[in-house]
Amino acid sequence: MAEPIIKVTDIAWGRIKSPDLDLQEEFLTNFGMVRAERTNDALYMRGTDPDHHIHVTEKGDPGFVSLAFNAACEEDLHKLAAEAETASDVHEIDEPGGGKRVILTEPNGYGIEVVWGIEDLDPIKVERHAYNLGNVDKRARAGELWRKPKGPSQPKRIGHGVIGTPKLTESISWMRHHIGLVGTDEVYVEDDKNKVIASFNRIDAGTEFVDHHVFLFVHNERAGLNHLSYEVQDFDDVVMGHEHLKEKGYDHVWGLGRHVLGSQIYDYWMDPWDRVHEHWCDTDVLNTDYGTKLVSAEEGFGSQWGEPAPMRFIEHVSP
Repeated sequence: MAEPIIKVTDIAWGRIKSPDLDLQEEFLTNFGMVRAERTNDALYMRGTDPDHHIHVTEKGDPGFVSLAFNAACEEDLHKLAAEAETASDVHEIDEPGGGKRVILTEPNGYGIEVVWGIEDLDPIKVERHAYNLGNVDKRARAGELWRKPKGPSQPKRIGHGVIGTPKLTESISWMRHHIGLVGTDEVYVEDDKNKVIASFNRIDAGTEFVDHHVFLFVHNERAGLNHLSYEVQDFDDVVMGHEHLKEKGYDHVWGLGRHVLGSQIYDYWMDPWDRVHEHWCDTDVLNTDYGTKLVSAEEGFGSQWGEPAPMRFIEHVSP
């Protein structure tokens, strides 16, 4: 395989469109995000980490627009602009947070924004209890009662994005060549290891440990967004967020459970226009020593605990 044009360092945000920014902000606030900025035409939501924003909603007919990834340096933007056949010019981002960007078009017609120089904000302080776990010092929370106020979860950062595609092989190759992702687990069906139906991909950081996956392609007859995924503070934050969103009457999709591939404790919810958003905590972190594994769908798409994935999740895409 040819060397990638560049290697991105992380995912930055997902970008969607919604006809009502008030209603979108209400959902994302109940999901636990915080408004970074809002204009007449767009909403920018952040987590507790310093990233200026981790979710962008443009005003318009409901739809999925793009995923953004961070470049290692400004020079990588110019390299992409010069070598990638679908690349825009390097340009200033005329949005809150600033920075520079190149926009690519992946094989399914969606945008891949590669960005650099986005403004950081002060992190949002989060108070968390220590856990008195059975395998560590049980005095970690000595004399302190566990009382967590009810309310939304507190997402830290965006963890990954998932796109459904009828062009799985082409799409995987495109992402790896253009932005330098590497395969973690390739999921195949039945007894045919050549019949891959999903590809989990991580950042290529060599010996540095990174999340099990930052991006996933799944085979689907239609192209579109399967879900956007956000890391929260800990297990209790997943559960408290679940209770809060249930109380508010939002559409629950899947969870609680613990994945096999990635190992995250997960919980999935629909926004008002049927875009799936995930809370998770406690992912596997891997480096180059892991390589790329082939895993059967029966094993990989199961849960270590929790209910099986419903078909409405497996088959879901938001064009």
